[in-house]
Amino acid sequence: MRLLVVEDDPDLNRQIFEALSEAGYAVDRAYDGQEGHYLGENEPYDAVVLDIGLPKMDGLSVLEAWRRADKKMPVLILTARDRWSDKVQGFDAGADDYVAKPFHMEEVLARIRALLRRATGHAASTLTCGPVMLDTRSGRVTVDGKQVKLTSHEYRLLDYLMHHAGRVVSRTELVEHLYDQDFDRDSNTIEVFVGRLRKKLDVEVIQTVRGLGYLLLPPETPRQEPPR
Repeated sequence: MRLLVVEDDPDLNRQIFEALSEAGYAVDRAYDGQEGHYLGENEPYDAVVLDIGLPKMDGLSVLEAWRRADKKMPVLILTARDRWSDKVQGFDAGADDYVAKPFHMEEVLARIRALLRRATGHAASTLTCGPVMLDTRSGRVTVDGKQVKLTSHEYRLLDYLMHHAGRVVSRTELVEHLYDQDFDRDSNTIEVFVGRLRKKLDVEVIQTVRGLGYLLLPPETPRQEPPR
């Protein structure tokens, strides 16, 4: 999953960036409203953390511009304001959730996980596909109850496919959502990571749809012979 953090305070921007990166997300950063607006307008983010009090262009204006442009990514707004009217303005502008400063980073992480689940139609924090289980809270992956250790890129790949299970995901989409803007993107690397992931999971849940991309489905249940 690829996220955008728009926060003008350098220290807080760095702290959020590091927390999200350690949680397994690809993260881009902006330090003012104009830069944040441009990135959100032109890059396919899965969710955005957006401060309200930004220089050059305030957060509410950024959010309203995204929604007018039909950008549907979930947005978590950060605000130091206590008045209920400011929170209402944020929701009316198109925000999906908010956190008031100061906040605990674990709360931001939990709210981001919830936004990503809702956006992809999942209710629980644990995603399953046949014998494969991914706990989005801990980042733990198991197959038939046994833990499987993945690299950060392998985890991002599985996490994205699990969130979008049952839908064909193209290589281009994976490249756009698994890597930040500074990464040297190459769709050929996706094939390498898919191969490694298949080998580690050792179950046939990732299908190749020739010419289209990849599809995550549980292994077929063996057909039972009708009783005689």
